[in-house]
Amino acid sequence: MTRRQLRWLLPLAALPVLWLLYWGMGRDTYVLPSPMAGLQAPDFELVTFEGDTLHLSDLEGRVVILNFWASWCIPCRQEHPVLVRTERTWDDAEVVLLGVVYQDSRANAERFLAEYGGEWTHVLDPSQRTAIDYGVYGVPESFFIGTDGTISLKKVGPVTWDLVQYQVDSLLAAPLTAARAAGAGGSP
Repeated sequence: MTRRQLRWLLPLAALPVLWLLYWGMGRDTYVLPSPMAGLQAPDFELVTFEGDTLHLSDLEGRVVILNFWASWCIPCRQEHPVLVRTERTWDDAEVVLLGVVYQDSRANAERFLAEYGGEWTHVLDPSQRTAIDYGVYGVPESFFIGTDGTISLKKVGPVTWDLVQYQVDSLLAAPLTAARAAGAGGSP
């Protein structure tokens, strides 16, 4: 190979490395593309701390934030103030925050909530069946589910207020946007 050919080959060899750096540096590694995004959220039957049975289908027509958490989880403690703010911001008729206790006891979860607050509904998943159905492999993990029961986002790690606000507002506006588009196209 001649020097002239080598002069072009070296910069070309660096292009894949530069592309990987560029592609990876601008992405939030905690927002994982989930194969479930865009699919119907798996229904479940879990027991609340109050002893009631809850099905995801009971929440149809509302935006659901399904948050898997545990009392022993340090990042769960970091995100907890955001969840408290979330619960206080939207009406239960529109947005439901649902905590799923992951690999933890009810007693530990109740102590955590007594110390840090959290008036939203919490359920136990003793067999971890729901966590498996959702592909959870650690906590915290949150799923944003639209009013039609479709998963829009899986967030691994603590949620931020900006993320929650953007996702919830987008999911609340989605049916309105579709209705407006149908109304705008239907009449002259």
